[in-house]
Amino acid sequence: MSSSAGGRDDPEDGRDLRKPFLQTGSWYKMGSRQSSSLLGSTTQILDGGVSVLLCVLIVSLCPIQFGFTCGYSSPTEQSIISDLGLTLSQYSIFGSLANVGAMVGAITSGQMSEYIGRKGDTSFLYMGRLLEGFGVGVISYTVPVYIAEIAPQDKRGSLGSVNQLSITIGIMLAYLLGMFVSWRVLAILGALPCLIVIPGLFFIPESPRWLAKMGMTEEFEMSLQVLRGFDTDISVEANDIKRAVASSCKKTTVRFADLKRKRYWFPLMLGIGLLLLQQLSGINGVLFYSTTIFESAGVSSSNFATFCLGAIQVK
Repeated sequence: MSSSAGGRDDPEDGRDLRKPFLQTGSWYKMGSRQSSSLLGSTTQILDGGVSVLLCVLIVSLCPIQFGFTCGYSSPTEQSIISDLGLTLSQYSIFGSLANVGAMVGAITSGQMSEYIGRKGDTSFLYMGRLLEGFGVGVISYTVPVYIAEIAPQDKRGSLGSVNQLSITIGIMLAYLLGMFVSWRVLAILGALPCLIVIPGLFFIPESPRWLAKMGMTEEFEMSLQVLRGFDTDISVEANDIKRAVASSCKKTTVRFADLKRKRYWFPLMLGIGLLLLQQLSGINGVLFYSTTIFESAGVSSSNFATFCLGAIQVK
């Protein structure tokens, strides 16, 4: 008797541990087939995959913040150096700390929201930039994965491109707003996407594939249903996802020796090489200090030229 009781407790504890850190999308539980008659036009809006677009639009604010971080240091360089009395070396550290934080954030890939106040002190300036970079690193992993997992197969490519498009839009916005506002105001404006995303998370469902992987069958089916529309038959896609998750769970261990096989090391080296060449091209330096580069080149309106650079990336 005691052993059976313990057996009942263990799964319950396991379910609690598997629950998401942030319970998002609780509103759509009202949208089950049993209560759909109470929703009226809301159900009609969600039908046809419109809710997928809504989810993508909400999470796309995160890569906009990513781009804003990349573009922030360019139009604000002279004013920050002047107001805080920084040397060029100190400001260079400030600009590069975003990359350091991004590396840590990309490796951990956790779900964390960090807030820090603004003060006219170098240590707070550095810490803020470092934490912002950490958030960028997390965003660079979670957002494209989330979009890929909620998107229908026939729309996965087009919706997946929203991530990179949003990054370039964020860079352009930082360049544009930097022409008209001070660096302090620009920093506050850069927080607006985060302030919109946080409440927006409660209106979007968790990734169905992730829920299936965690063994949350009921939540998995409910999430997939609201993403595809309440009048859509999701049985085929649900079974496909379950089979894919079951197949991936069987391959839990990857040996380092496996990477020596050509089928693994060639695409791995190709991907690493492309990313390495991208960074060695100096693109981050150009984006971070484009205003100074244009000034050194003798361009009369360096801020406008910087904005044009950001606009070209969006095209």
